[in-house]
Formats: sequence, C-alpha cells, structure tokens
Amino acid sequence: MRVQTRKWLVTVLVVGLLASVAGIGGCAPKAQEPEAPAANEPVKGGTMSFYIGEPAYIDPYNCQETEGMQVTQALFDSLTNFDPADSTKVIPAAAESWEPNEDATVWTFKLNPNGKFSDGTPVTAADFVYAWNRIANPETINTATGKADPSIISYHLGFIAGFDDVAAGKAKEMSGLKAIDDLTLEVTLSQPFADFEYVVAHPSLAPVPKALVEGGVPTGSGETTVAYGEMPVGNGPFKMAEPWKHNQYIKVVRNDNYMGDAAYLDGVEFRIFKDPETAYTEFEAGNLDFTQIGEGKINDAIAKYGESDDGYTVAEGKQVLLGPELSTYYLIMNNEDEFLKNKDLRKAITLAINRQAICDTVFEGTREPADSILPPGMAGYKAGAWADSKYDMEAAKTALEAAGYPGGKGLPTLKLAFNSGGGHEKIMELVQADLKAIGINTEFESADFPVYLKQLDEGKHQLARLGWVADYPIAYNFLYALFDSKSTDNKALYKNPAVDEAIKAAEKITDSAARAEEFAKIDATIGADNPVAPLMFYKHHHVGSARIRDFKFNALYFGNFEKAWIAADGAAK
Repeated sequence: MRVQTRKWLVTVLVVGLLASVAGIGGCAPKAQEPEAPAANEPVKGGTMSFYIGEPAYIDPYNCQETEGMQVTQALFDSLTNFDPADSTKVIPAAAESWEPNEDATVWTFKLNPNGKFSDGTPVTAADFVYAWNRIANPETINTATGKADPSIISYHLGFIAGFDDVAAGKAKEMSGLKAIDDLTLEVTLSQPFADFEYVVAHPSLAPVPKALVEGGVPTGSGETTVAYGEMPVGNGPFKMAEPWKHNQYIKVVRNDNYMGDAAYLDGVEFRIFKDPETAYTEFEAGNLDFTQIGEGKINDAIAKYGESDDGYTVAEGKQVLLGPELSTYYLIMNNEDEFLKNKDLRKAITLAINRQAICDTVFEGTREPADSILPPGMAGYKAGAWADSKYDMEAAKTALEAAGYPGGKGLPTLKLAFNSGGGHEKIMELVQADLKAIGINTEFESADFPVYLKQLDEGKHQLARLGWVADYPIAYNFLYALFDSKSTDNKALYKNPAVDEAIKAAEKITDSAARAEEFAKIDATIGADNPVAPLMFYKHHHVGSARIRDFKFNALYFGNFEKAWIAADGAAK
C-alpha cells in the first residue's frame, strides 16, 4: 500500500501588530504585545502519537504493508504524490514536472532543484536509479539482516525496459533508467503505460542515498552507525529521531532540510501495539492521539467524540473517521491447492459467506459488502461485477455438490489463516460458521503480521484473509498486483494467460474512459473464476484526539502529518 498527501497548501496568516502610542510628558512609546495565534491558526510544536502494528519493513525497497508504509511515507517523497482533497489526482513531489512521449513509452521527470535528503545531501536522478534497481534486483541485501532478501513489491517497476533481465539475474541495472543529468530522470518502458505517473507516487519508489544504504547510518553518538533498514534516511518532511525500537515505537521528527513547507509538528511517535483493542484503551486513557477503534465500540466512540464531517479530517468534537477507503478485504483461495484448484469449490465458498452479517456484527453497519475486488470510486468498478460475491446458501450447496463434495462429504478440514492481533478473529469466526453451515469444516492458523506475510509468500496456505489498499488509485494496481501470474502479490496463485495479456493491452490505451472500460471487463472475467472471495469494502474506523487539528487520514490510508498541528492548549505527550 500507499501514498501520502504532502502538497496541500495552507496559507498561514500571522499578524504582528506593532502600534505606535503617542508620547505623553516625554515618555517613550510602549510596544504592544504580539497577539496570540487565533484558535484556528496552525502553531508549531508538539508530538503526535499514532498507532501502528509492528511493521515488516520501513526500508522503502521492500515496504509492503500499511504499518510500515505509514512511516515510510512520512520519511520519503517519491516523484509524484496525490492531492489530499482528491486522492485520484496526481500532484508534484520530488519531481516538479514530468512529461510522457506521444505513446507513453518514455517518461521524463524534472526533479525539484531544492530536494535534499535529511542529512543535507542533494537528491539527484542517480538516487532514483539506484533505489529502483535495488528494488528490482533479487539479490538485494536486507541491511537489517545482512542477507539477500528480494523485494516483493518489485512489480511496480515491471514495465520498465530491462526489468525482466534484472529480475532474472541477467543484469544488475534496468536499461530503461537513465539519469540524463542531476535533475533529469528518463524512464523508458517496455510498452505504453498511460498510468505511469500514478505508479511513481508509491512511497517505496522514493530515492535512497547509496552511501548510507551500503555504509550504515550515523546515530549521532560518536562513530556509531546502524543498518539503513533500522533508521532510513529519506527526503520527506520528517526524519528518524533514533533507530526503530521493535515492538515498541518508531520516532520521527521534523526534517529541517525538507524542500517543501516545514511540518508544524515537532514529530510523530508511531506507537506499536499488539492489537487495536489495546491501542484504543490507551487512546481512551488519553495516552494516544490516533488509533483504530476497538471492536464493537464504533457507535460508542461516535457518541463520545463526534463524527467527522467529511470522514477523513479530525476536528475537535468531530473526531471519528468513517470515510470510505480505496481498499477491499478478501479471502484468498489457493488456486494451486489440491482441493481449492476446483473452481466449483471456490464458488461454493464465496457464495456461503454472509458479508452483510460481518459488516453489521463486527463493524456496526459502517462497512459495505464487496461485490468486486475493485472498490467503489475507482475507475473500472461496476456494481455486481463478481456475480458470486453474494450470500446464497442454496446456491453454495449446489456448487459444493458440483465440486464433488455433497454436503462437504469427502472434503477434509481446510486451514483458515489470518494474521493475529489485527482484529480479524471475529471476522474469521463468522466465515468459519458460514462454511460449516454448508458442510465445509475449517481450522484456524494465525501468526504475527510479518511472519504471516512470509507464510503467504511460501504459498503453502489454503484459505487466508488479506486486505488490499490501493498503492495508487487505478484498477491496474488491483488487477495486475493480485491476479497477474507473475505478480509476487498474487497470493491466490491464480493463472490465466488471457487475463495477463488483457491487462497489458489495457494499459496501452491512452484514453482514460476507454481504459477504465477495458479494466471493468477484465475485472468481470477474473470474478467469474473466483480466485478470491471479496468480503467487504473498507471504511475508516478511526478516531483522533481533541488536541490535534487539520489531520487528514485519506482514502489511501495515509496520514497527512506535515499539515497537522496541535492546539496551543493541548498537553504535550
């Protein structure tokens, strides 16, 4: 997942009134005290505390899930970004301008000449070339472990000329990447890709400083250095204050070398808790500024803290966020598993799940059942595109019989996996009960999120939950990432050569409306195979403290930390 909104321009009006007072009896004029900032004017200072689970990575080359991405997008600027007022619009970030050629095969990015890493080193086009080749190379060293650790998000670069050679170990650098000069990056693609400006907004495609990646990062205490993956140095509005304290916290502070508007906050403390319930307890005790709301407490939170007007912005007395996200919660079905490769069995499973009950029971009616892998609001989404993504127990029983397992007879107990501590237990209990009702028995498997992701990468799962938050708000990001046979995020191990070719062909279409229509057709084709079971469309279920102002948590699941501020009377934390 995951693009942060950094370029929202807010005009801050600070008026210092110095009035001359007429002298009386030879007394010197008395200067008036400057007026205090108005209650709705941003002020600098304070640290915001923000709940995350333990990340898998915060090094951009392999930052792959929402927890680590919250940190990465605060530390780095990629070439482009998304407008905070409209997450579907691209705006400048590290690149101040860009231009594709006529068929969108060659893209030229002009970097902002003021761009610097937080240590003051200028950001150049060569830093992007190095960073991207690091993502593509399967022999890249994880600096935290000292071992080769291939990036699983390398597919973002899949259309760049020479990517396949690097991924196959035949080359060290992609031939399509060129630093024309310090401020000009030229990217040549292997085919037209009209949406490439969206792709390069992904936080993991940010520049990284080669010297620090390979030599270690100074901690500020003598000559001590730490691995880059433990204390990444970026070019974003914040910088690491100290190395990552695993399972405890990650602290970032304002980056005074940032090329954009300086953050109001002194810093953000990403506090790591084992589950949302624990974090919400800390919030209610006044020890946390932003968190998910604990299970079964959404309506109670609305009553206590008030609901946000737009669903994305925290304001005093309107602190609960329920805005729709560009994301989908789904059940993976391993298409290479001995049993789940049976298309009728997959159909039976998806038809057996009562999605509305999950939304009502676990999320108090604040989420919507999913009828596609693409979420509403994304170009290409069409209601009901996945015809079997609905609750129909009789049709599920019929499909199970067609699969050769009438009433579940002859089908062994299937493993139902999920990451622990993320609030998924109740959802999986409901799924388990629904499947049992048609004769399919399951047993739970769970692990912490970083371990769980590794297990999915190994492909030994049967049924497993996952959520997909848009890395960038285009259908390609869902359909290619989750279903292309070469994608490392295709955890369902779904293979359909016709779909692979259709996705590539769709991205050659330069007309936006025609491209969206083609992706809608591809979505329906995939849905007919039921490689996964979409369960629900995410909505925020988050709450912020009364002391934070102008904090936006957008539809892409990112916080706009650099425009947030803390009220002058807010207690420091």
